[in-house]
Parts: sequence; structure tokens; C-alpha cells
Amino acid sequence: MVKRLSSCYYHHFLKNNSNKSIIDHHLLNPRFIPSFINTFTQLNPPSPSPVAGIGNSSPVPLKRFLANYIWDLQKPSLIHMQNMSGIQYRNYGSVVSTVVQRNPSFSTINDDDIIHFKKILGAKKVIQEDEELQTANTDWMHKYKGSSKLMLLPENTEELSQILKYCNSRCLAVVPQGGNTGLVGGSVPVFDEVIINTRRMNSIISFDETSGVLVCEAGCILENLISFLDKKGFIMPLDLGAKGSCQIGGNVSTNAGGLRLVRYGSLHGTVLGLEAVLANGDVIDMLGTLRKDNTGYDLKHLFIGSEGSLGIITKISILTPPKLSSVNIAFLACQDYVSCQKLLFQAKRRLGEILSAFEFLDAQAMNLVLNHLDSVRNPLPSSVYNFYVLIETTGSEESSDKEKLEAFLLHAMESGLVSDGAIAQDFNQASSFWHIREGVPEALMKAGAVYKYDLSLPVEKMYDLVEEMRIRLGEKANVVGYGHLGDGNLHLNISAPQYDDSLLAQIEPFVYEWTSRHRGSISAEHGLGLMKAEKIFYSKASGTVQLMASIKKLLDPSGILNPYKVIPTSLLS
Repeated sequence: MVKRLSSCYYHHFLKNNSNKSIIDHHLLNPRFIPSFINTFTQLNPPSPSPVAGIGNSSPVPLKRFLANYIWDLQKPSLIHMQNMSGIQYRNYGSVVSTVVQRNPSFSTINDDDIIHFKKILGAKKVIQEDEELQTANTDWMHKYKGSSKLMLLPENTEELSQILKYCNSRCLAVVPQGGNTGLVGGSVPVFDEVIINTRRMNSIISFDETSGVLVCEAGCILENLISFLDKKGFIMPLDLGAKGSCQIGGNVSTNAGGLRLVRYGSLHGTVLGLEAVLANGDVIDMLGTLRKDNTGYDLKHLFIGSEGSLGIITKISILTPPKLSSVNIAFLACQDYVSCQKLLFQAKRRLGEILSAFEFLDAQAMNLVLNHLDSVRNPLPSSVYNFYVLIETTGSEESSDKEKLEAFLLHAMESGLVSDGAIAQDFNQASSFWHIREGVPEALMKAGAVYKYDLSLPVEKMYDLVEEMRIRLGEKANVVGYGHLGDGNLHLNISAPQYDDSLLAQIEPFVYEWTSRHRGSISAEHGLGLMKAEKIFYSKASGTVQLMASIKKLLDPSGILNPYKVIPTSLLS
């Protein structure tokens, strides 16, 4: 059963409920999990749901429905809801060639180095095969490509420490790599840096079911941690579309934001401690598990978001919240961005502590998903709207949470903020709603060339940039806006048939200047990497950047850790 909202009616969809008992009422994660969905769909083939005016269903006035409707507890609630002297690289989403000079102080790999690494790791963990290196040298978006001839796979902190100690003594540059899902060129070599991949460091060290503190190694796949915690009755405070391949060490190193930040905050708040290896091989033990520790400088924060430029994170302790039994997801339509803003304000005010996600996408983003992803269905097919909002609530009192959500939706409809909407009624529907939002990046890639920007802006100004960019570019490109409205994070994407230097010249530096003028950040959650290292001054004062460079020089005097990233190279030479 799908619950539909419209400006006049609440359309009650009917469907076969014979297999609904299969749904696990304690499964919290409402994201799109292909393997589960495929199995569930085979067991529960979808049957057409009659729409109001077709078949035997009829519309019910929204006011009367919300006032009198009693939730049938027998039906499932939503619970889950190359050139060695210089390399030409492409800015992420661009074709402008920028020359970056290889640091001449860095050594190149020789046979003696290979022999030494095999002594440390064993031959199987020293990778020189072209096929595997080609993948490791290329970023997820296929925008950046290095020329590394060596990838190392340490299994523990001690092996990684020995690797860095040797590389530092030889002045061999290295690039830390996890799942390689980054979007700013931060996890692949620029030249011939040694790739240090942490995927073999993937053990869960401990979990305290009283405090909810998880301690694990950096190479743990995020989705594996989510599954582990689900069985324990807890959840990860971080959820990303790339959870099936990204690693927690990379998440922490980039201070990944994701879909739950509006509820649980950033990793600076949920990471209690970490262990990291410095450039010279020293192991820094900051792996505390205490909520409160006020002894001196809290150094772990230097490494959260440093993108591996100060040290390589090897272990993490993170506070995980208990899994709550009531999750609801609504997919809503709004006619204008002002309504989206007001809806956010009302959601924070009326839903309060149960609001766990507030995402938005515009009509252009919705069209891309519907046109390029075969598995997506429009929850609101009766009309075309300018904006769509996905709201998730998470709480512990099912009846109270539903009552609160219904009251919020009634108020939103009566005040004209919402034009149409649907509430997911089972795991399948919840996942399909989330797949629309999470499918936008994939749809953009399938549509052609894409210039991607990840920005933090005041909520009231976010969409102004999208509209100004449309005026600026005209018919040359399709300008798409979507993102985490709940925390002011806009994903500005400019889709074109092919990359074009003249188009890029109209986008940059305009997008950075506009963001700076409105006191925003040029990176909300993707990091700086190679793409934005030289553009950091749009968001940070020169004195601040100079201090960052001083910290980098202090912890990594030879500059071997992830060079050419995060900090402008001119400040480190």
C-alpha cells in the first residue's frame, strides 16, 4: 500500500499484502540494497495499484482522512524506511589542461625498493600487475589518472608503519587509498606515487553494546559495518550512496557528510578516537573511546578531513546510536524553492528530534533519473513539479511518530507548501524513494559530460546559484541542483553532451567567486583533493591556509603524503 497526498486528496493505494510478513520490522536501513530488492521482488511480484478514478479506488479528502484515519497495525509500518616532469590533468568535470609539475625531490621506484617491500609484506601484497594498477590509478569518475607502478597492501599498522618509514627515508611519495570513491581526485596518484591501499586492514576490533562504541580498522567497508551494527541493534551515524565500496578510513579522512548529517552531525562529533601513522612511520595512538576527554589538544581532529595529507588513519573508534524501531519516509512535491525552505523550517519545528533526513532535488534532476535509470519509478506520476523533497523520520514510538508526521503533512498541505506526495509503506517503497535521490549521480554520468560542484551555502541562497548559472549558460548545458537541504549542502551539476573549454570558462571561476561572495564553502563534503587545492582561498583566509601549510610541514617535512592535494603546492615548496 502506498499512501498518496495531493493538494486536495489523499489517494489510498491498494496492493496485495500476502507476503508483507517477510519484511523485517527491525531492519532500519532504508537505502537501496540491490541484492535484497531483487530477492524481495521475486518473492513479492508487484501488482498494479489502482489510482484514484481508475478501477475501484476513490479519492479521500485529506483533512477527513488525516483526522479520522486509524493506522492498521496488521499492515507493515515503514521500518526501513605522462610525462614525469609534468602531467596534464583534467579538473574534475572539466577539460581545461592544468600543468602540475612533479616535485623533483621525490625519488622514483627501483628494484631495491621492490625487494624491500616484499620483505616487509610478502610478494602477494606487492602489486605490479598492469590491470590492477590501471584501476587503482584511475578515480571513480574517470577524470584523473596517475602513473603509479606499485601498489602495496599492508595488513596491519606495523606493516604500514614500516612502509612509510622506508618511503620517508627514500623520499618516495605515497597516496593513501581506500575504496577510491572520491570525487575530487584525492585518492589516486598524480604522477608515480606509491599507492598504499588499506583494504586488507578490515577487521572489527571491538564493539561495546552498552556504550555503542565501535572500534575497527580503516579498511572496513561502510556497508559491512552497517550490516554488523544492524545485527547488534545499532546503526552507523554515516550513510552514503557509495557505502558498498567506500572504506571507513577514507570516510573519516575526507570527513564525509552523507544522508544522516542533519540528525547525527559530522564525523568530527561521532569519531571518538583514531590511530594514525605519520610520514616518518611513527604510530600516533589517539584511539580513545571516551565521550569526554579534556586533556590537552584534541589532535584527532587534525586527521579528520585532512585527506591523508598529514598521516594515514589505521583504526577508528566511533559512537554508534541505537537502532530505532519507527522509520517513515515521505516523497513530496513543491512548486517553488521558497516552499522547500519553508517546509524545512516547519519540519525542524514540528518533527523535531525525529527528523533524520531532508533531501531535495529539482525537476531537472528528477527527469535525469527517470530517463537514465531503468529501475526508477516516479512516485508522483500524475503531474510534473519543479521541486521534490524526501523526508525521513526516525523514532522509537511508532504511533506517536506517525501522528506527528501526519500533523506536519496536514499543515504543509493546508498552507500550500506541498502540492503532492507519497508515503512509503514498506521496505521496497522506501528503498525506491531513496534510489531516486541516490541515483542522481549515476544518471548524470549516463547523460554525458558533467561538471560537478559540492558547495555549502546559506539555505535561502542555495538555489539562487542554480538559477543564475542557468541564465549564464542558456541552452549550452542542463544545470541541475540537488543535495542535502537539511544542512545547506548544494550539489550543483552542469550536464552537457561533451566537455568544452569555452563552457568551463563560463562556469569557473564564477561558481567559486559566487560561493565566496555569499560566504559559503567550495567544498561541503567531497574535500579539496587535487581539484580544489589551488582554490582553497575562496573559502579560507590566507593566514588560515598558511597555518595549515605549517602543520603539514611539521608532520610531513618531506611532503611525501598525498602530495599536490589539499594545500596549494606553492606554500609547501
